[in-house]
Amino acid sequence: MSIEIKVPPVGESITEVVLSRWVKNDGDAVEMDEVIAELESDKATFELTAEQAGTLKTVAAEGDTLAIGAVVCKIEDGGAAPKSKEEPAAPKEEKAVVAEDKSAAPVAEKTGDSYATGTPSPSAGKILAEKGVDAGSVKGSGVDGRITKEDALKAEKAPAAPAAKAAPAAAAPIVPGSRNERRQKMSPLRKTVAKRLVAVKNETAMLTTFNEVNMKPIMDLRSKYKDQFKEKFGVGLGFMSFFTKAVCEALKDFPAVNARIDGEEVVYNDFADISIAVSAPKGLVVPIIRNADSMSLAQIEKTVIELATKARDSKLTIEEMTGGTFTITNGGVFGSMMSTPIINAPQSAILGMHNIIERPIAEKGEVVIRPMMYVALSYDHRIIDGRESVGFLVRVKQLLEDPARLLLGV
Repeated sequence: MSIEIKVPPVGESITEVVLSRWVKNDGDAVEMDEVIAELESDKATFELTAEQAGTLKTVAAEGDTLAIGAVVCKIEDGGAAPKSKEEPAAPKEEKAVVAEDKSAAPVAEKTGDSYATGTPSPSAGKILAEKGVDAGSVKGSGVDGRITKEDALKAEKAPAAPAAKAAPAAAAPIVPGSRNERRQKMSPLRKTVAKRLVAVKNETAMLTTFNEVNMKPIMDLRSKYKDQFKEKFGVGLGFMSFFTKAVCEALKDFPAVNARIDGEEVVYNDFADISIAVSAPKGLVVPIIRNADSMSLAQIEKTVIELATKARDSKLTIEEMTGGTFTITNGGVFGSMMSTPIINAPQSAILGMHNIIERPIAEKGEVVIRPMMYVALSYDHRIIDGRESVGFLVRVKQLLEDPARLLLGV
């Protein structure tokens, strides 16, 4: 008897998904609860698992857009579909061949000794694709030769010279002055980002105010205590925790910046759920630090690392990206000196961090060189007045330039 595997409900507002990748191939044997495919919605990536053991029969193809409840594949009773007359007779001998003669791995792949041999796990596949490493060149150490995340991380450090030399030989020569075009279908995430950004520009009265922050006090504090902080809490002391704490303190003084418009009402929040913009392999995602106002610097750092790791591996859940009362984005990691970040609707404001550059400034009547950062606050003028926006940004600046205030709460 066979069963149909359908697209499961993945969120209230999600009506369709894209089949981004088959982890297993048509005819492969699968185990109960084994990952067989990856589904991508406009918010996150999900893994589709087998609901029973048997043989996989694919129905949809990679890249297909499927409605919630649509049939993705079928799983039939029994083992893998026979690929030759010899395979069903001696399945145990196949594993023995793989175990005894590892040097014959290329031959084993051609004869299909194991469906997992040379196949990367979802997280390993993303790392290899991001680094441009061919999965065929990586030797898997997982079960039945499967490529694990650790294998992918090691492959990044391996010399890539042979692959780089082989690529030009296989690629067609580039003709100087050629005017080639290529088309690629937008991912659900990219389409949603595009729609939301246009909607924010059209539906809000967005303005941006700027200021600059002398980062020397924070940099001196980090330099003095970074080793003790790392030893005690097991995590590094970064800039994001300072900015998050400064924002949370400033939001208490300017509650309108932490509010949102809902119809004809203004909703004020007495808590601070800080959204952190993170660049993921498939696009920008904005996971949330819940109740950041009640966290210590160490707790914030640990949460940021956890969320960033999940974003890189496409493991963020919808709950981890839903909500948020204020957003922080750091364009400085890419070298941005100044920008006007776009509001993350339905929030009313977003703080943009930028790169740190040593510049001459006047200090106590003298010209000195200091590490300076421009900061930008984009806000919805319908709910936040100029006085509040400027006051909020000045408060953030004061807290960052005198970080002792963050610890004392003054």
